[in-house]
Amino acid sequence: MQDKQAHGQLVRWLVPLAIIAFCALAIVISTTFERMPPILKRGIQPSDFPQLVAGLIILLALLSIWREPVRLTERLGPATWGTFVLMAVFVALVPVDFFLALGVFAAGLAFLWGERRPSLLATVGVMVPVLVFFLFDLAFEIRFPRGLLTNLWYG
Repeated sequence: MQDKQAHGQLVRWLVPLAIIAFCALAIVISTTFERMPPILKRGIQPSDFPQLVAGLIILLALLSIWREPVRLTERLGPATWGTFVLMAVFVALVPVDFFLALGVFAAGLAFLWGERRPSLLATVGVMVPVLVFFLFDLAFEIRFPRGLLTNLWYG
């Protein structure tokens, strides 16, 4: 019983601290992005958005330590392991095209979480990357690295 309690205390701190460490690493990596000269800057700097998101995740992880500590109640299920596999597939596909990787990831995640209608899976796989692309390209004026699909838009 005491061993189970010790394990629970470890998980309570380990999970949020691992998330915070990952986000801190992401912030450090984003500081290496090239800065745009003010005359060329249209929108935000390339490093601003990832730093904002990582900072928000750090705040939420700290809040979870205080308000809702992590409690491990069961072993990781097949959907969780499938999500890890999908993340690896995403990382493998990014060099080909970020939006192709995002579409595969979004549709695969919807499938893992229980969606079985092919038309809806295809819609998710197409609409998520399209919406993300146009949000960042048109609203934030951030250009994405070239790939199979982005070459169609950028010419």
